[in-house]
Amino acid sequence: MERKTKIMAISDIHGDSKLVNKLAEKAEKENIDLVILAGDLTWMEQSTQNLVGPFIRKNKKVLLLHGNHESIATVDFLSEMYPNTKNLHGYSIKHNDLGIFGVGGANFGIEPMSEKDFKEALEQAHFYIKDMKKKLMISHMHPAKTKSEFSGIRGSKSIREAIEQFQPDLALFGHIHEASGIEEQIGKTKLINISRKEVIFEI
Repeated sequence: MERKTKIMAISDIHGDSKLVNKLAEKAEKENIDLVILAGDLTWMEQSTQNLVGPFIRKNKKVLLLHGNHESIATVDFLSEMYPNTKNLHGYSIKHNDLGIFGVGGANFGIEPMSEKDFKEALEQAHFYIKDMKKKLMISHMHPAKTKSEFSGIRGSKSIREAIEQFQPDLALFGHIHEASGIEEQIGKTKLINISRKEVIFEI
């Protein structure tokens, strides 16, 4: 029997602890299995307080990525500080019948990533869940040649190539605040920009 996973995903919180508290309440009310925070948790690493803890206090499992406003080390710190929390950058997890893999960062910011960095991290992350029936790909940065590029900020070619190659059922990303909520398709993969507006779904 297929087991579904209920997920809440958001990006670009930028230190907004009031938003986090509201989302943690919603995660409890909606009986969420996994919470995904897809980068730019902070505003230039000014504060990491009350960005993960409210979800943990509601007994939610949290997956994190770094964005362009924090380093990998900051997200590693948060994932080590809280139980049931994992840095998904270059890694994957299996939950029920679902494989989730991810890459953080952007091509500018505190710790800029190159196209080679994106490619290697995604290949490494996908390897361990490649045989899973359902796959979910998470990145902070948007893929190249998608609607989020209306912002004038070009997306990542390597992230797009990974979507085309690995064909996840769903690809979520943030980074471009003005593109929040935009949905589109690459092959069989549904894309959603989750910047500052949470999405809740079952997969």
